[in-house]
Amino acid sequence: MSEPDLSVFTAAERSAWLKLRTLILLRWLAVFGQSAAVLVAWLGLGLDLPLVACGLAIGASALFNLVAKRVAPENRRLSEREAVLTLLFDLCQLGFLLFLTGGLANPFALLMLAPVTISASVLSARATTLLAAAATAIITALVLRQEPLRLTSGVELTSPPVLIVGAWASLAIGIVFLAIYARRVTGETFLMSQALTATQMALDREQRITALGGVVAAAAHELGTPLATIKLVSTELAEELADRPEQREDALLIRAQADRCRDILRAMGPRGKEDAHVLTAPLSSVVEEAAAPHADRGARIITRIDGAPVEDGPARQPEIARRPEIIQGLRNLVQNAVDFARTTVWIDMDWTPSELRVVIGDDGPGYPSDLIGRIGDPFVRRRGPQKERPGYEGMGLGLFIAKTLLERSGAELSFGNGSARPVEAQLAGPPEFSRPTGAVVAVTWPRARAGAAARGPLGRNAQL
Repeated sequence: MSEPDLSVFTAAERSAWLKLRTLILLRWLAVFGQSAAVLVAWLGLGLDLPLVACGLAIGASALFNLVAKRVAPENRRLSEREAVLTLLFDLCQLGFLLFLTGGLANPFALLMLAPVTISASVLSARATTLLAAAATAIITALVLRQEPLRLTSGVELTSPPVLIVGAWASLAIGIVFLAIYARRVTGETFLMSQALTATQMALDREQRITALGGVVAAAAHELGTPLATIKLVSTELAEELADRPEQREDALLIRAQADRCRDILRAMGPRGKEDAHVLTAPLSSVVEEAAAPHADRGARIITRIDGAPVEDGPARQPEIARRPEIIQGLRNLVQNAVDFARTTVWIDMDWTPSELRVVIGDDGPGYPSDLIGRIGDPFVRRRGPQKERPGYEGMGLGLFIAKTLLERSGAELSFGNGSARPVEAQLAGPPEFSRPTGAVVAVTWPRARAGAAARGPLGRNAQL
């Protein structure tokens, strides 16, 4: 299966998801909050503040909002450059207001963290670094120069230098920590959302194909009788026209074309029949259906039951539901194995009274030991030396999609590497009886969750 096209969800596109309305609303909150703080400090606490200068600083934010609403619609999504310039203005405005009201001795200096956190959540690392550097430069300047706070009586309120330096250190550390923390958390959330979107796209694709196969199967069923009639009549005509060669050839041609139509419909229908007896199928049939698209991609696929080739296995197998999640999930695992295999992919099946197990392995380089615990997470791309897979540019979603779909069907997955070395495996015997030496994925279902109940009477097919 080809990787879903998720270009609209890239980090570069995400940087343009910030709306002008969001920043305008946040700035209005800042304007009202700053105005209230200045009035309370002046009227309630008796501080002698430069009211005109403070009013100009707060008014600049209000004017910025009014101009922004005037020149652009509020639902406009800002480019990264516009968002950075807007947040830089907020930093400079807040820094100037802090300069007028005591510098880092003002407890509201904590708000210097807000623009950096917003940038870390939605903008690129480069933009966040720029804003973090600007915020650090502003708080450093406030350590060196600020207007001290004074009471209306003229008494100057000063803080010990050690407290000012401590406030600077806490703000600087907070800027770095919150930028990294917010970016990491929102980045993981974004990647998970992107990967789940890809999973849903893959499942929808498989469901559409299955539904299309059902339509084809219904058409084949309905056309079977007319085609059989055409074949029967054309055969009788050919026998009656034995003494008229030209007309006999036309009758034989009609019969041949009827056979061809029957073969075409039969070939198109196996993926999605809605008959009751193929809603479930033997385990090996479902596995082989999942592996079929990758059978001719270079690696040999060997399917075994209890270590023996399928054709030598037991005649009666447990049934498993032919659900799109199961087929697509197994198909992605086989695709991943074929992509990295040197020559061979093994698919081993076995079962107990309580569970079914499918193990897919290959003779490729295996999973890197440092990534074993993260296999199945979205966008984990590295597996073995890239020279084993020249030109490969996957997004790291294949295993995530497979894991998500199969777990949705009730399966549990475990990832590991084969224990034998390639040379030892070659000396052990023919590939049919060898063990995987590269990556190994084990998929286990409880029989009740996999639809593996024993097959009873088929009953009537659904009306199509």
